[in-house]
Amino acid sequence: MITLVTGGNGFVGRAIVEMLLARGERVRVIGRSRYPELEALGVQGFQVDLSAPEAAIGLGQAMAGVEVVFHVAAKAGFWGTFEDYYRHNVTATQRVVRAAVRAGVPKLVYTSSPSVAIGAGDLEGVDESTPYPEHFLAPYPHTKALAERFVLARQDIATTAIRPHLIWGPRDPHIFPRLIARARRGLLPRIGSGINKVDITYIDNVAEAHIQAADALSARAPLRGRAYFIGQEQPVNLWEFIDRVVTGAGCAPVRRQISARSAMALATVVELAYAKLGLRREPPFTRFMVAQLTRSHWFDHRAARRDFGYGPRISTDEGLRRTLAALGR
Repeated sequence: MITLVTGGNGFVGRAIVEMLLARGERVRVIGRSRYPELEALGVQGFQVDLSAPEAAIGLGQAMAGVEVVFHVAAKAGFWGTFEDYYRHNVTATQRVVRAAVRAGVPKLVYTSSPSVAIGAGDLEGVDESTPYPEHFLAPYPHTKALAERFVLARQDIATTAIRPHLIWGPRDPHIFPRLIARARRGLLPRIGSGINKVDITYIDNVAEAHIQAADALSARAPLRGRAYFIGQEQPVNLWEFIDRVVTGAGCAPVRRQISARSAMALATVVELAYAKLGLRREPPFTRFMVAQLTRSHWFDHRAARRDFGYGPRISTDEGLRRTLAALGR
């Protein structure tokens, strides 16, 4: 079987690629650059800027003979213009899906995010019937929600969406490195009450969920046109987990604390200042970041278990051991 992974050299994409190769699949990846490490593993690479209008030509070549597309590529982060996020997350997704349809690809798995369902309040044990919020705190969740709706509404290709929350593990370029760097500089206060629970998802479990969903997906499968929350076996107390991460990396536990209200007020002022000054770099505080760190957001995973057999094979404790070992601790 020939599979295609967009963003195949990213954190999630690379994990999916390696798991597909281990199964003996023929794998292609799409990215903006060449990836010699992947090519050395036998992966066929296509250089395509999915946000550019001329992407259709490269997409057509990459899609030929493909049986399943994993659309993982996206613009993540807490800061940027809505137009930039829309171009990378919505327009690019539309190009990928339409190219897959033109090429006769039978199925596509979309990497979404639980943030598409997170609004102003806590979410505790909710399932996929939770509606999209009316207002979003950042362009990332807003544009991911728009892209997800586009993907799942398609009638001309079998699609499904996976919503893994707070992905971490070896090679994590975002969550662990940022936490540890801030802790080492003494810039990581506990924000809010410190009792909020969240779902987290180890990288291998994320990759496996994508592949399990692709295996189960078909024109008449129950997961067609549906999104699925996935995570670890249980939600964690976010700040207790952060303490495990930073102390495991040799840092002191988090001691300073500021209230959620003060942090949100500060984030609002910082965002306004950055916008007024036209600064492109990410602010130290954003409203979306504060919401992620102070609210509970954990989900019911029974639908994923029922429809494609998902279950977190790597436990949180084992995942943390592997991740800290990769960091040299």
